[in-house]
Parts: sequence; C-alpha cells; structure tokens
Amino acid sequence: MKKIFATTTILALFLFAACSGESDNSGNRGNVVIPSVEAVQAQFGSLPLEERLSGSVRSQQQVEIYPRISAPIEEIYVQNGDQVERGDPLLKLRDREYAERLRQAEANLRINRAQEKQALASLNEAESQLRRQQILADRELSSEIEMERLQAQMQSAEANYELALAQVEQAESNVAEQQELLDQTVIRSPINGTVGQRNANIGMQANNNTRLFSVGDLNDAKITVNLTERMLSYIQIGQSVQVRSENMGDRLLEGTVSRISPFLGAGNFSTEAEIDIENTRDLLIPGMFVTVDIFYGESEQATIIPLSAIYRHPRTGETGVFIASDFGSETEPVEQVDSKNPPPLSEPTAVEFVAIDVIAQGRESAGVAGIQSGDWVVTVGQNMLINNEAGTARIRAVSWNRILDMQKMQPQDLLRDIMNERVADRASENQSTQS
Repeated sequence: MKKIFATTTILALFLFAACSGESDNSGNRGNVVIPSVEAVQAQFGSLPLEERLSGSVRSQQQVEIYPRISAPIEEIYVQNGDQVERGDPLLKLRDREYAERLRQAEANLRINRAQEKQALASLNEAESQLRRQQILADRELSSEIEMERLQAQMQSAEANYELALAQVEQAESNVAEQQELLDQTVIRSPINGTVGQRNANIGMQANNNTRLFSVGDLNDAKITVNLTERMLSYIQIGQSVQVRSENMGDRLLEGTVSRISPFLGAGNFSTEAEIDIENTRDLLIPGMFVTVDIFYGESEQATIIPLSAIYRHPRTGETGVFIASDFGSETEPVEQVDSKNPPPLSEPTAVEFVAIDVIAQGRESAGVAGIQSGDWVVTVGQNMLINNEAGTARIRAVSWNRILDMQKMQPQDLLRDIMNERVADRASENQSTQS
C-alpha cells in the first residue's frame, strides 16, 4: 500500500501544476472554496498478475578466456569490440620454454623407439636359439639344463621388449602433452562472438588465474533473475516476460521464462531463472541490470481503478476512494492537459468517500470491491476534499492513459516539469513587460 499513497502524493503535485494557470478552477460560494480534481471512470475486468524482479544481462554464449599455462604475453591479435570466429587466435604467449620441452620429449621418444628395436632384436634372437635347442632336445642331443637356461633367456627378452614398448608409449604421451602445451601458447576463441573486457598487455605475465578476455554472442542475450522459494509455487517455464531498462526509454523487450534451476541456494533459499531474449544487440549490454516483469496469470473479475485513486482517510484510517456520484460528463476524457490552456472543469458536483477492499493489485491498477464499474473516481486532488465543507468539487474527466502515464513518472521528473513550466512562464511575462 505504500506505493499507492506515494503515487497519490506525486499526482497531487501534477494537479497543482495543471490547475495553477486556471483563474476559475476553484469557485467560491460565499466563503466556501470549491476544489478542482481529476477523475476517471472505473472499469470491470481482471488484472494481470505479475512479479517484478531485477535481472542481470549476459550474452547467450559468453565465456571468460583464461590461459592454461604460465608465460609472458608476446603478441595480441584482437581488441575490444572485434568480431571473432571459433578458432581465431586472440593472443600469443612466449613459447621458447615449451618448444624446448617438446624437442626434449621428441628426442626421448626417439631413444625409446631405438631401445624398442634393440629389445625386439634380442627377443627374436632368443626365440631362434630356443627353437634350435628344442630341435636338439627332440633328438635327445641337448641337456635339460641348457633348455631351461634358454627358456629363462626367452622370458627375460619378452619382458625387456614389453618394457621398451611401455617406454615408447610413455614417451609418445609426453610428446603429445608437450605439443598440447606448446599449442596453448596461442590462445584461441572457443566460440563465435565479440571480444570485450580485455585485460591483456604485451609483456604481462599470464597464468591460469588471469582473465584475459570475455567473448560473447551479442545478438542474443540471457537474463538471470533470482526466485525465492515462494515464487517457485507460481512462476513456471514458458510464462511471458517483459524487460525494461532506463537505457531503453519506453521500449520493452518480450520473452519467456526459459529455464529454472531446481536447486535452492544454501543459506539464501533462492534459485535462478533464465530468460532468453533474441535480437538485442543494440539494446542490452552484458553486465547491465534490467527490470523484469514475469506475468503468471490473471486476478478474478472485479472493478478496476488506477492505484492513484486509492486513498487512506486521515481521520478514520479507512482505505477508499472519492466518488463523484452525480457526475455524468458528456465530454470525452482528455488525454493531455496544457497548464496554460487547460480543458474546462465541470460545474460543482457532489463527491463522497466510499470505503473499499483491495482484492488484487497490479503495477498500475487494482481490483476492488465496494464500488461499481462506471463510477467516476477521483485520481488527483483527494487531499483537497478532506475538509471540503460543501461536499462538492469541480471535476475534469481524464483518460486512463493520462493517469497511467503520470503514475509511471518519478517525483523528480514531475518536479522538473513543473519548474520548467514556471521558468517558461516567467520568461514569457518578462518579455511581455519589456515589450
């Protein structure tokens, strides 16, 4: 309810500005002052139910680039804002040490392959000797001791050959590892995207804790919002979303809830939902904060009024609205009010305070019980009706659009507009005087 009463105060400022230029806005009957107010006609319908959250923007695909090895930076191939394809080089680290390690690994591999050949030759010779000895043994021309000696020699040659094969395999693995480390001296983009957040300079020592770049696809964005345990009971994947930001002005981006993490964070009992937004390159910047409205249903049918119409009576504490019970303006509700040439007000019309119950509240309007659709409810100027002895007011019928637009304005914006009008009026008066 705090938002409702803040909105009423804001609109009272605007009414003061709009009515200040009217000489006959408030009529006098004897010593009774007839206040001037604005009113809209209550409607019948349902309110969209929504949850307003703060979200942070990331690229749909966004990765942080870290080196896997430690070495000084020798060359940098890209700058912030450059477009890159997957596999394009981003920078080069000094590779002398890694190239030397690779050469040593390759030399060791050659040694082990030579030892493998020697072991294979020894094995072949042992096999030949054993075959010849077996022929002699079949003819009973060889002793059993000689046969056992050759069999042991054969087993030793087999073991040596297996060891040589293992050493070759180990050396090949080391060469592949050193080649991989050498390849890592050229850091390449893992995705297609745009380079940003460069943190690399030639000569700088880089290690696996040094973030060098961010690379992301700026064409599509992903917005992350936090959901509480309570919100998980009504916010679901597929629900409509509107995204707004001060940097976007009046423009809204639309999307849907794309993903919801099923795990609550320890301690904060909240989780993350992600929203995919397409074609946002010129609007959303990774890292910026946005306002996210998630629409999760509609309220029951009720009488709908703007939030600014709801007023807490200062004497009774009741929440209600002021109704112009006999007001049946035949004029079209106005969209804009020029303070220098405002639309006419009605003749004095009876107004009364009626208590209401707020059934559902949206961002700009509320569903209420206690009044009927079609009733004219005062949206601006309620403060002037509290001590109104005559129980009447001059009414200007305004459109819903005007009231909703005014409700969206911040107090500082309203005050700035009022002061600008005052300055313009004074300048105009000074010019007239000088003429």
